[in-house]
Amino acid sequence: QVQLVESGGGLVQPGGSLRLSCAASGTVSSIDVMGWYRQAPGKERELVATITSGGTTNYADSAQGRFTISRDNAKNTMYLQMNSLKPEDTAVYYCYSRRWRTPYAFNTDWGQGTQVTVSS
Repeated sequence: QVQLVESGGGLVQPGGSLRLSCAASGTVSSIDVMGWYRQAPGKERELVATITSGGTTNYADSAQGRFTISRDNAKNTMYLQMNSLKPEDTAVYYCYSRRWRTPYAFNTDWGQGTQVTVSS
């Protein structure tokens, strides 16, 4: 089992920056992919960014060029650096991890979410 705890959300003005953190514990060595989803009121949950155990990253079009996902393996922590924030980035952000349960099956674990609000 993997437990995930997000932090770093808050209120920021348009154009500002925030860094979200996701601390993992448990069977961390089995994780192959981690990432961030977000969900705004009345909208579908959206995949924002992912990072593999090898360091390969992918971003949604809405995040490309403004957000950076990274991992600190020594701290078992994943980060999402968000720059040039826009009001449309306002959402609850959820971290997740994908891990091997069997050689042919993954489990997905979720954090509790952290609120990001971009407003003047």
